[in-house]
Amino acid sequence: MSIEMKTNYGHIHIANEVIAAIAGGAAIDNYGIVGMASKNQIKDGLTEILGKDNFTRGIIVRQENEELHIDMYIIVGYGTKISEVAHNVQAKVKYTLEQTIGLAADSVNIYVQGVRVTNPS
Repeated sequence: MSIEMKTNYGHIHIANEVIAAIAGGAAIDNYGIVGMASKNQIKDGLTEILGKDNFTRGIIVRQENEELHIDMYIIVGYGTKISEVAHNVQAKVKYTLEQTIGLAADSVNIYVQGVRVTNPS
């Protein structure tokens, strides 16, 4: 599925994978984020930190009634305030999507899948 935009020059189709990649890149730039987690972690029982190539496995992009909803599965660093990290991720993802592709996300839902101790280096 893709998002369709109409401009004066024609139609633009943006794949959900592109939106997920932009959102994932914006999310991991935030302080307190160790990485993205797989959305299937509950079934697997394993916490897997996804690399940049696999952001789409940890992000669900949904379009319902002309609204854009993003579900993100993240792993936070130990000792950080989880609510503050989640709020910062939401704000950064919304801002980045609006500035990059001109789409305003109606909701960015954060699911914390784990807490990890980060390396001080």
